[in-house]
Formats: sequence, structure tokens, C-alpha cells
Amino acid sequence: MMEINISEFDVSNLFDPKLAIDSLPFVLGGLPMTIAVSFVAMGIGLILGLFLALGRNSRTILLRWPVRLYISFMRGTPIIVFLFILYNGLPYAGIELSAYMAAIIGFGLNSAAYIAEINRASLNSVPSGQWESAQALGLTKWKTLGSIILPQATRIALPPLTNVFLDLVKASSLAAVITVPELFQKAQIVGGRTYDHMTMYVLIALIYWSLCIVISAFQERLEKRFSRYIQT
Repeated sequence: MMEINISEFDVSNLFDPKLAIDSLPFVLGGLPMTIAVSFVAMGIGLILGLFLALGRNSRTILLRWPVRLYISFMRGTPIIVFLFILYNGLPYAGIELSAYMAAIIGFGLNSAAYIAEINRASLNSVPSGQWESAQALGLTKWKTLGSIILPQATRIALPPLTNVFLDLVKASSLAAVITVPELFQKAQIVGGRTYDHMTMYVLIALIYWSLCIVISAFQERLEKRFSRYIQT
């Protein structure tokens, strides 16, 4: 049976404040790349996710089933495997992507599958009477979707979409495995130089935590704004 001697526990072995402070500027040098990958990938996911949701709700089986297959594949495949396929596998087919492009495409296509399901549920939660009323007023299907249905669905979808973005920001650390110079890769470089990986892991955890706090605060402001809009 393993014995743990509490008296020999030394916090300084887990975290070196001086090293963390000295390394912070270098590690934060990867923040713009983390933000760029997260925002661009989320943009791709939002656009593609909307069309996937519409395809998922389509009455045309030739459209609905390929979309279901895509969503199932993306949700059932580890994103790190998909990143390796894009960055290391595609060159065998004569297609070479930069690490940055592979990251945003991989995260974008993967997040689109989750966003599609959120959008589908949000669109379906809008009462069908809204569609019928719009048709009675002579509005086209796309006009109804853009002016009436989407604003209501957006308010419903906002919290889960923010959760997807939070997960995307944290998952962007996986881009380090394909040499994208983001936050986690910068921390790994410092850890390799100083042989103090634990301090870097704690530091990077605190940075990601701070990012998520800012994003969550922004989400709350958006929800309040949408709530005021709906009430008025």
C-alpha cells in the first residue's frame, strides 16, 4: 500500500511564482494565435452549423442523411485525430496545409457538428405557428427564417453556443501537437528549457481560466441584451 508523507510535501515543487512571472510575457505571446484559431474556427462553425441544421431538418432524405452522417462522424471522432489527419495525412494525397490552416479547419468542421445540433434544437423550439403566421402575411420561407425565426432561435441557442466556444478555446491547446505557436505550445517550450513543466501547467491553467471568465461575462451581457429585446 502506498504511503504519503504530508510532512515532505513542498508547494514550491509544484509552482514557482518567480518563473511564472518571468515567463508570462513569452507565454502570452501565444495568446493572439489562441484567440485567432478560436474565433476563426467558431466563425466557420457558426456558418456551417446553420446550414447543417437546416439540412438536418430537411424533408429531402438525400440531404438529411448525409448531414446526419457528417454530424455523427465529427461528434464521434477525437479532434486530435482529425487534426493529425489534416496536418499529417493530407500530404500523402498531395494536399499540404499549414499548421494554422489545419487547426482552424479542424476545429471549425468539428465545432460545426455540435453547433448544428444546437441550432436544430433551437429552430425546432420556435412555435410552428410563427411559420404559419408569416406565410399568411405573404413572407417567403427565407424572409421568415431570417426576420422571425432566427432572432428567436438565437436567444435560445446563445447559452449552449457560448459553451461550445468555451470548449473550443480550451481545445485550441491541442493545436500545439501540430506545432501551432499558441499558449500551450509556448508554455511547453518554457517547461522544456527550465525542466519545470508543473509551473507552466499551472500557469497555463490560470490563463485559460481567466479567458473563460471573460467569455462567460460577455455571455451574460449578451443574454441580458437579448432578454430586453424580447421583452420590448
